Amino acid sequence: MEKSNSAPAHKDIKEIQGDAHNSPFAGQSVCVQGIITGVLRKGFFLQSAGAQWDGVCSDAVFVYAPETIVEANTHVKVCGEVVDYLKHETARPVTQIHLDSLELLRNRDENGDAFRITPIEFNKDLLPEDNEQLATLLNSLEAMLVSVPAGQTFIAPSNPFGDYVLALDSEGTDKSLLRSKENGVIPDQGSHLRWFPGFRVKQYNHAPRLNVGSKLLSPVKGPLHYRVDAYQMAVSEPFKVDHNYITVRGSSLQPEAGAITVMTLNCFNLDPHVEAEERVLNPRQDIDDDWGEGRFHTLAQAVVLQANTPDVVALQEIQDNDGAEISEVVDASETYGLLIKAIEQLSGVRYNWVDINPEVGADGGQPGGNIRNGYLYNPNRVSLVPGSAQVFGAENECFEGSRKPLRAEFSESESSGSVVCINLHLASKRHQNSIFAPLEPGVDKKLSVRVAQAARVGEEIQQIKAEQLDYYVTGDFNDTEHSVTLQAMLGDHSMNLVESLPLEERYDYNHRGKLQVLMHGVINKDTPAGNASYEIIHGNELIGVKPGEESDKPSDHAYVIAKLVVGKN
Repeated sequence: MEKSNSAPAHKDIKEIQGDAHNSPFAGQSVCVQGIITGVLRKGFFLQSAGAQWDGVCSDAVFVYAPETIVEANTHVKVCGEVVDYLKHETARPVTQIHLDSLELLRNRDENGDAFRITPIEFNKDLLPEDNEQLATLLNSLEAMLVSVPAGQTFIAPSNPFGDYVLALDSEGTDKSLLRSKENGVIPDQGSHLRWFPGFRVKQYNHAPRLNVGSKLLSPVKGPLHYRVDAYQMAVSEPFKVDHNYITVRGSSLQPEAGAITVMTLNCFNLDPHVEAEERVLNPRQDIDDDWGEGRFHTLAQAVVLQANTPDVVALQEIQDNDGAEISEVVDASETYGLLIKAIEQLSGVRYNWVDINPEVGADGGQPGGNIRNGYLYNPNRVSLVPGSAQVFGAENECFEGSRKPLRAEFSESESSGSVVCINLHLASKRHQNSIFAPLEPGVDKKLSVRVAQAARVGEEIQQIKAEQLDYYVTGDFNDTEHSVTLQAMLGDHSMNLVESLPLEERYDYNHRGKLQVLMHGVINKDTPAGNASYEIIHGNELIGVKPGEESDKPSDHAYVIAKLVVGKN
């Protein structure tokens, strides 16, 4: 619709919002009045002074005004063009007013007090569990002032951006949800896309560092903002927290004769280089200093202190020597060398490493990083069987632009036993549609790719079985234990060690407050009972970082470790 050249029409905000995703006044110039309820970097939220939420249509709107300074709780008149803002093609449109003019009407009510709007309170009775019904309800609250009462449980750790997620536990822990011992939420197979209330704090000095299981001691309120494909409150005031302190423990699994211990470690785009701004694709995202920030050292501590210096470490997200710089470099020897050095300083053990370099830009991940899977192995305990290290899948379309699995066989020095490891990192879920997407909500566009990749790994497993070798498949599967991805890999020949754990222990990743397991340990279904042990070393998915600061987490996954009996009886 073309922009109107006529004088702006005076409208109620509810008229502009309409009762659907698209505004009936998109492209037209209008004037509205209301109370400013929240201010962001690029604008502010405006709600009708006498707003009466009807459960159908919002009575508030976001005013896009990046160069305008305003104060909350003032009564203003704004004029501008109505725009249905669409961040990307799979997002839902957000009705905005792009500001042309602003007039301060009053900054105090008739009693001399600041204007106040009573927020709509989020509670379990208000929010339906059905995603379609929830999307309709939240759309009707878009930009309106909402609140969460005290007593709720934080189910995601704080992050550098000031984001928080809550389970509504004010009347006691929600017994309908499976909870970890830290009181995090583990969704069942049918609710892995469930939305939980959350908020972002603009002022980082109001945003505490906190862990999963902390309790909200004071109410929070803010306009309901649609961003990053979900709804989130925009909070500007400080809040009180009862902190949950989490002790990170080590594994009980120790290397010993007749067995091989294998740790799985996602290294979170690890590289040894501080990238030059002119050599990266996105300077804001692609420049880091993993060595200076201590990430090599914290990963070394995980290997030595938490995983007991395992025989083999299966690494994912290893980058080349110049990190995210766009170049012809693919070698990662410096990345491995610094990690090995840090481990040796802590333990006295000097690991060897093995990988197969990818082709330039061929395996996805951060542009320029040439991400790959690799192994460290302790030569005092195991040896790499000559010629056994090889990648596979490059000939398959499903692995085009994706990390290739790395196969390698390790022989235990004190027995005649060995195990073939497959270290993988399947296609990302990053492109999955939000449950609030207007078209195909919740659809995972990479699922068919992961299923095909898993089936190819299953073929490799069958070949290993035909060679009468033991095997262990690990890494980042980017899917859960109940998924069709795992079913395609397991077939009737393999089993997943994750399923040997209690339900409340099956998680290694926290996605917006939902604990889930994305790393797995696949072995022969005929493995005798007691010949394979499996543990998840929790911590990274539960412990928060200080908002406004660089993350000091060595990984965004928990660590996983397995102990496999390989000695011949």
